Amino acid sequence: MNKSILYISRRFGFYLIAAFAALTLNFIIPRLMPGDPASIIFARFKGKLKPEAIDAMRESFGLTNDPIITQYASYLKGILQGDLGVSIAYFPEPVSEIIGGGLIWTIFLAGSSMVIAFLIGTTLGVIIAWNRTGKLDTILPPALAFFGAFPYFWLAMVVLYIFGFSMNWFPIGRAFGNEVNPGLNTPYLLSVLYHAFLPALTLVFVSLGGWMLSMRNTMISTLGSDYITFANAKGIPSRLIMLRYAARNAILPNLTGFGMALGFMLSGALLTEMIFSYPGQGFLLLQAVQSQDYPLMQGIFMTITLAVLGANWLVDIAILFFDPRTRR
Repeated sequence: MNKSILYISRRFGFYLIAAFAALTLNFIIPRLMPGDPASIIFARFKGKLKPEAIDAMRESFGLTNDPIITQYASYLKGILQGDLGVSIAYFPEPVSEIIGGGLIWTIFLAGSSMVIAFLIGTTLGVIIAWNRTGKLDTILPPALAFFGAFPYFWLAMVVLYIFGFSMNWFPIGRAFGNEVNPGLNTPYLLSVLYHAFLPALTLVFVSLGGWMLSMRNTMISTLGSDYITFANAKGIPSRLIMLRYAARNAILPNLTGFGMALGFMLSGALLTEMIFSYPGQGFLLLQAVQSQDYPLMQGIFMTITLAVLGANWLVDIAILFFDPRTRR
């Protein structure tokens, strides 16, 4: 038990250092760019603001004349307090409130799509590897590899054009319909699922082949191990060998890749949200880039980075229970 706690603590320390490095880069990069958010807002008002107001704006964005170390300390203090600054595109709304609204939809879309793709792909990989001379092994791997070769945004545009514009089967924007009232009620939940179906389908289809092929290849390698041969010789039921002995060990590389793949899934979700006008982080990022909203871009990059690091830490904890060797 003590070794497990030590392992979890070590991994947490590693990701804490990685998060600190990411936050530091997030602080430095915007300050290397020409201009500042206050000047952008001041220019948009075209002389309607007094020149004295620009200093107050710079202070609200954390761009003071204080030493860089003092600014950095204030930046870290603000993050710990949930203060990510003020948005330019939505001025004077706080960045934390804007991101909070979009983050829920991104987690729902990317998280559910990734879990579905992982479960279906891993299950198919186990079945195909166990019956590797069957028709499924001949048809599914090349078909899913073909779909996996397409970028997220390309498949999203094709799906949106066919099922959204041409056939008009699904909506082409928003997270739910105007006719429903947000809340824990059946019409609202059904509307949310209806609007998320096409974006989620795009993300699942592109990533499904990777999970299936990875699990299939690892499963085939595992089935050639001596302990599988010994289990067959002892007369252990085939289903038990497939699930408890082979699949349990073969799934470890997939679990390790789950946390790493979250970053790719989030990047794909951002582009998919832009195409479907889905009100998540991707849609917010598009507006932030168009408005040169550096504080909002900083906040979005920071939340994505912390989400990926947090997911990897949780995967490390899951591997601890699946693979006893990590407890040594």
